[in-house]
Amino acid sequence: MEEGRSVRRDEEQQHGMGSGRVAAIFREIETEADAATATAASSSGQRADADAGLQLQQGPMWKRFLAHVGPGFLVSMAYLDPSNLQTDLQAGYSHRYELLWVLLFGFIFVLIIQSLAAKLGIITGRHLAELCTSEYPKYVKYCLWFLAELGVIAATIPGVLGTALAYNMLLHIPFWAGVLICGASTVLLLGLQGYGARKMEFTIAVAMLFMASCFFIELSHVNPPIKEQLEGLFIPRLKGRYAVSDAVALFSVLVVPHNLFLHSSLVLSRKIPSCSKGVKDASTFFLVENALALFLALLVNVAVVSLSGTICANNLSLDDNNRCSSLSLNSAAVLFKNVLGKSRSTVYGLALLASGQSCTVVTTYSGQYIMQHWWCFTRSSTYQHSCDHTILCAAICACSSPEIQ
Repeated sequence: MEEGRSVRRDEEQQHGMGSGRVAAIFREIETEADAATATAASSSGQRADADAGLQLQQGPMWKRFLAHVGPGFLVSMAYLDPSNLQTDLQAGYSHRYELLWVLLFGFIFVLIIQSLAAKLGIITGRHLAELCTSEYPKYVKYCLWFLAELGVIAATIPGVLGTALAYNMLLHIPFWAGVLICGASTVLLLGLQGYGARKMEFTIAVAMLFMASCFFIELSHVNPPIKEQLEGLFIPRLKGRYAVSDAVALFSVLVVPHNLFLHSSLVLSRKIPSCSKGVKDASTFFLVENALALFLALLVNVAVVSLSGTICANNLSLDDNNRCSSLSLNSAAVLFKNVLGKSRSTVYGLALLASGQSCTVVTTYSGQYIMQHWWCFTRSSTYQHSCDHTILCAAICACSSPEIQ
């Protein structure tokens, strides 16, 4: 009896050990199957990404280039704001075409910096505000956020003032009402981003082309000497009184830090393949598009300088109230009206309206990205897409400006 029980116990132990081995074998098989499934899924995902990237790379070159057009024109509008126009007018009547080389070298510098900002977004997949938020300690982040927002507000004020001045020229609307209209229209234009970033980019590009057309029409009626313009573009000179300070002013208006945040954000709205060729092609397309947009902005700045330089050099002003020594955005409209005719003054007012309104939209759009990733992101890991308060601060500052009182 005892021998039978021990034999039965041994059989049960052997059966338990055998079932344990079978279970272990089944577990190993399941683990290997899961690993194989995961590998197949990842490889299929990689193949899908590769196929998507291949589809984006296979189209004609011009179609792939047009898919990347937009961000460069949006950021280039910041170099055509009313403060740039005011500085160009003053440089033209003081030195004619001698300071055009400052604009040329300044825009080359701008192209290098903006292309680096675009590459930052393309390669990292994150824009500048996000990277600053994740890389710097807390006290540095808040200091940078404060300075960036302060710079955006300061850059928005000329746009608001220029828009109000344009409404006053064209429709005789009071300044305070023009400021309110500018704020309302900016909020409406920013609403276009709900339908995609390309809608806003297209709107600003149309405004930029319209502004360029207005100044080229004005320039065609004064016929500046081409030879002197080319000499001013390629031969550096600093002659005359206050030439150094005017050259510094021309270069300083091209320093627009908020454009770096905006450009690194806008490139992320495009579908860029993760492969090296896709990143390289995107960098090339954005560089060419940015160069074309900045070249158009350079031509507009050169046209404004040449316009005031030709009129004032030829003594075309008619009376003491229209002297070039007191040329400003407001007095330029009176000068163009008396020298070139009433219709030319209207064209100038429309160009100023396009400049001021587009500048306000671009700076507010930049402030929105900065606000989201330096304030909301540090407060919470989730945040909502909200309109920036920059336009409100700029409108308050503009209403309290002594030029409006």
